[in-house]
Amino acid sequence: MAKSAEVKLAIFGRAGVGKSALVVRFLTKRFIWEYDPTLESTYRHQATIDEEVVTMEILDTAGQEDTIQREGHMRWGEGFVLVYDITDRGSFEEVLPLKNILDEIKKPKNVTLILVGNKADLDHSRQVSTEEGEKLASELACAFYECSACTGEGNITEIFYELCREVRRRRMVQGKTRRRSSTTHVKQAINKMLTKISS
Repeated sequence: MAKSAEVKLAIFGRAGVGKSALVVRFLTKRFIWEYDPTLESTYRHQATIDEEVVTMEILDTAGQEDTIQREGHMRWGEGFVLVYDITDRGSFEEVLPLKNILDEIKKPKNVTLILVGNKADLDHSRQVSTEEGEKLASELACAFYECSACTGEGNITEIFYELCREVRRRRMVQGKTRRRSSTTHVKQAINKMLTKISS
C-alpha cells in the first residue's frame, strides 16, 4: 500500500470561537457542549481526498498562548484555519493581525490558510455579516466558509479537505521550483568549469 501523505494543520482564533468544537465535529460528526478552553490538543486523522490517502495532524490551539508558543505553532503548521465567531466582532478583528504574524513567520513563503466564520446557527446574534467575511477572505486571498460546529451546517469536512488540497498543491509547486533551481545551479557550475578550462 502506498505511504500516505502527511499534512500539518493548525487552528487559530480567539478563545471561545469554537475551534475545538469545529475539530471535534469534523472528526466525530458530534458536537461537544463543554470542554476546557485552555487545553491544546493534537489529533491524527486519516482520510481519502481525491483518491489519495492523507494523514492530517491537526493542532487545536487554546487561543491563549503566549507569543513564543504561538510562533512555535505557526512554524510547525503547513496549513492554517483562522476561525472567528460571527456573533463576536472582536474575534473577527483579530484575524488580520494573526495573518500578519503568520506572514512574518512564514516568509518568503505564502501562507496557506482558510477563513472560517463559526456559529452560523446564531444568525439572530450576528455581529459580522457574510459579506464582511467574504471581503476579508478576498483580501487574504483565501477560501471562506461560514458554518456551525453546533448544528453541523456548512461543509465542515470540506474546510479541512480543501486546506489539505491547498497544502499539497503548494508543495508540488515548491518542489518544481526547487528542482528547477538545482538544475540551474548545476548548469552554472558546469559553465564556470568550461570557462576556466577554455581560458
